[in-house]
Amino acid sequence: MDARPTATEQQQSGCLVAIVGPSGAGKDTLMAYAARHFEGRDDVVFARRIITRDAAAGGEDHDGVSEAEFAALEKEGRFAVSWGAHGLRYGIPAETKEAVAQGRLVIANGSRSALARFKDAYPSLVVINITASLDVLAARLEARGRETREEILRRLERSSLAVTGDYHVVTIDNSGSLEEAGRALVEALGGCFTSHQISQRKNV
Repeated sequence: MDARPTATEQQQSGCLVAIVGPSGAGKDTLMAYAARHFEGRDDVVFARRIITRDAAAGGEDHDGVSEAEFAALEKEGRFAVSWGAHGLRYGIPAETKEAVAQGRLVIANGSRSALARFKDAYPSLVVINITASLDVLAARLEARGRETREEILRRLERSSLAVTGDYHVVTIDNSGSLEEAGRALVEALGGCFTSHQISQRKNV
């Protein structure tokens, strides 16, 4: 008798984790920390986003495309989720849905504004909301030199750092050390697995 899980069982066991949070919260840094921790595991996938921004522009490692190329990919159904923010377009590759169906843990850099789309694409969605105190966020954003501290604080005070909606949300405060928040993220991601899920991946 074949002991491998059925496609339905695999789909139930996989999970998409969307990492969200405001500018300055340190999402990219924490995701890089987690990627180093899970390096070499084929049951953990860090999705590589497609963005209408030069791949050499800095920040996260991504595939840069033009507006026209992005529109063509979107029309072809190449994205599981796509959205726009801050004058750019972002896409999560459609292949991630297959990875979740195979029982893998897929981690994606998401957006609070696009969570409804993530939920439609990945029913087994977990949202990890990276936050920090207003003072810490302001200091990090001020270091970028785009706004004054007063302008930043006024903008932050008008916005909410919480995730609203019917989602499974884990909140991590990244006001302190990278090591502390990094361990919290790794623990939260590890919590998305069960011994049953891990044994499935070993038997595939």
